[in-house]
Amino acid sequence: MRNKDSAAMNPGILTSVLVLAGCFTLVHLFYEGIVRPTAAAILAAEGSSGLFSVWVIVKDMEQQVCFSLLLFCLFLMGYKLWRLLDEETLYTRDFLRDYDKSLPLDVELALSELEASSYKDNPAMATWINCIRRFKNTRNVQHAADAIESSVESLAAQLESGNSMVRYIIWAIPSIGFVGTVRGIGQALAQADKALAGDIAGMTASLGVAFNSTLVALFISLILMYFMHILNGRQDTMVLNTQQSCEKHLLAHLHN
Repeated sequence: MRNKDSAAMNPGILTSVLVLAGCFTLVHLFYEGIVRPTAAAILAAEGSSGLFSVWVIVKDMEQQVCFSLLLFCLFLMGYKLWRLLDEETLYTRDFLRDYDKSLPLDVELALSELEASSYKDNPAMATWINCIRRFKNTRNVQHAADAIESSVESLAAQLESGNSMVRYIIWAIPSIGFVGTVRGIGQALAQADKALAGDIAGMTASLGVAFNSTLVALFISLILMYFMHILNGRQDTMVLNTQQSCEKHLLAHLHN
């Protein structure tokens, strides 16, 4: 939980790969065991009127991939939110609360205590450590305050970089839906001769693939964008709390 990737708050590469494989496997088993057999039974019983069934709409390969990526993306965002909530109290804490603010701060002792903490890689404490190091080298409170600003900006950049995979998946899902659209339209055009001869069942099914894949992909993308908005809000709050904690508590210690 307190690893060097604390700022980005991402799971390890091995964990991500295993979860991704697990998501694809779980969704594949669900599709093969439930979705496709149910969709086939509905089409056999109801014909073209069954095309509006939810099972039929989600039965194709592109939708399966989109749902797999949905689960993986929810895992990534859930992990980040869990890390934020798990360490939320650290972003408003006075790490030097045992020191009397009316007395000059023992910089060496304070720095050694923070660096020995198990939370030293937490973004909030890392910001405190950087600021105290700057004060130790310059003995200038303004330089320490500048270190807070630069550390907070670096933290915000790291969080944004850590969200790159989630943003890519949210972008990729509609693209996968469009791939299904192109595939479906291509299949429909390949059956144009049969449609002209009066057999439109094949063309109708292919056009269903084209439109359903985009419909499902866009719907999933909307869901993920909502959760991404929540995650960004929590991360922005974390950055602001870190900055306010430093300005309220740390600078008060350094001014003495």
